[in-house]
Amino acid sequence: MFGNPLLDALVFIFPAYCANAVPVIFGGGLPIDGGRLFRDGKPIFGAHKTWRGLVSGLVVGTLVGFGLSLLIEYSVLLGFVISLGALLGDLAEAFFKRRLGFAPGASFPVADQLDFVVGALVFSLFVSPPTLLVALIVLVITPPIHLLTNLLAYVVGVKKEPW
Repeated sequence: MFGNPLLDALVFIFPAYCANAVPVIFGGGLPIDGGRLFRDGKPIFGAHKTWRGLVSGLVVGTLVGFGLSLLIEYSVLLGFVISLGALLGDLAEAFFKRRLGFAPGASFPVADQLDFVVGALVFSLFVSPPTLLVALIVLVITPPIHLLTNLLAYVVGVKKEPW
């Protein structure tokens, strides 16, 4: 893209970052699992994972991909796919957190920071895989970026927890 691996990594993953962040702002409403329990008696995903959050994240992430496509060589389809991967990665992590007994919104260090980018990277393989260097940079830079943005969202009152 730009020849700068750090910049390439940030641009590549930006729709997924947006898709992951938007449900904090626009989420709420009907839980994806409808309040149903898994066979272990625990919620499937929990009340924090809602249809409004999923749809708003997917729409915003895709629109960010579209915006990037107007500015640089970036695929709208990639923006959609990595946004979907990010949201499904987050859902998968929520499923496992419930199995391990974590309450919705409880901190699960490292998994909370990487679930969505792993999903985004896996889904990108079907459209436009990143270079190994870009993927590694995304995995290294995401935890501190995620922690800082969550802390900022907490300070301004958008999130109830600082993680």
